[in-house]
Amino acid sequence: MTAEVMMNEYRNMKRELTVTEFQLRQFQGVSEQDMIDSMLYSHQEGERVQTSTLSDKTANIAINLKSAVERENDGWYDYLFQRYKYLKEELDFFEYAVSRLKYKNIIMDLLDEDVTWDTMMEKYHVSHSMIAKYRKKAIKELNIQYELRDRQVEAFVLG
Repeated sequence: MTAEVMMNEYRNMKRELTVTEFQLRQFQGVSEQDMIDSMLYSHQEGERVQTSTLSDKTANIAINLKSAVERENDGWYDYLFQRYKYLKEELDFFEYAVSRLKYKNIIMDLLDEDVTWDTMMEKYHVSHSMIAKYRKKAIKELNIQYELRDRQVEAFVLG
């Protein structure tokens, strides 16, 4: 991911992180009733060839229910956890990289959706074009940090 993409997606990623964290904390998974409904109304595609001695769909559902619920819940929780880890790592690195910038306060204000450029002009006593220059310079400096991180990962993977 590049610095400019992160600057544009920062707010959305922060929102997604909080929602994902909430989902992990409140995780209850798929209920057995929902799984029964799903299994009861699902239809196999293709030819109807009986490969089991069980011909009763209800008995088949009863046999497979517990493992199907566990498999579905494990998959959903794992997805949420992996997504949370990815978002947290990206946001933590970005925030660290921004904290190393000379004009970090201006860049953090740029990331804040409640702060307008006009407000920033008054707050920092600079022009609109100067804020744009700070942003451009920050992206350049942040990209250097992202490249360093990428080189480190590459060295680990290849080494």
